[in-house]
Amino acid sequence: MELLAAYWSKAELITNGVLLLHLIGAALVGLLLGYERSFHGRAAGMRTYALVCAASTLLTAINGFPAHWYGGMAPTPSAADPTRVIQGIMTGIGFLGAGVIIKDGFAIRGVSTAASIWMTAAIGVIIGVGFYGAAISATALSLVAMTILGRVEKWLPHQTTLHLSLVYPRTMVPTAEELAECMKAYGFTILDWSYEYSEARRQFHFELVLQANGHHETALMARDLSSAQDVIEFRLSPSRA
Repeated sequence: MELLAAYWSKAELITNGVLLLHLIGAALVGLLLGYERSFHGRAAGMRTYALVCAASTLLTAINGFPAHWYGGMAPTPSAADPTRVIQGIMTGIGFLGAGVIIKDGFAIRGVSTAASIWMTAAIGVIIGVGFYGAAISATALSLVAMTILGRVEKWLPHQTTLHLSLVYPRTMVPTAEELAECMKAYGFTILDWSYEYSEARRQFHFELVLQANGHHETALMARDLSSAQDVIEFRLSPSRA
């Protein structure tokens, strides 16, 4: 019992409180930076930035309190260096996180999942060194980030970025001005273009990057494109997830 009580001693609780302040500060900075990315419709938004910033802060801050590791019973200088273990863990988790990020057409998926894996590893590390109070706080923050921030991002002012792929027969290719006017009717402006022509299929292929302020329903655009006589095929996808 004395061994367990050491992890919740007054000195340990004070240290956990200091780590909590670091955690809150990092989360706020991450939210601010992430909102800038989220506003412009990028794949990494508030959740990703908050989790990565908070996890990095925790892993850095615990190195300032080695005397409080393991309930104040830190290893002697002759013992193995725990920081080497932490470094190996986070390096391996980096590869694991990269594995869940996939590119689906023009959309990038799994960025928030990768950030949550990174945060989970950081929480595991601070549990391992005995900072249970900070671990509980970090877990609560992560749950809030993963369950609530997604809804908050949609509520806050932001821009919607989409990718539209259009295929036309060579004899019915619209002009750039006509496409721009068509997209403007749905509330979108064209940010970027790419073109491809297939002589074998005698088809002209447009790749458009569209942007609009706020949230826009694309069902009407999809319905109109599906019934257009000159459109052979199309694909409409978000740029983030």
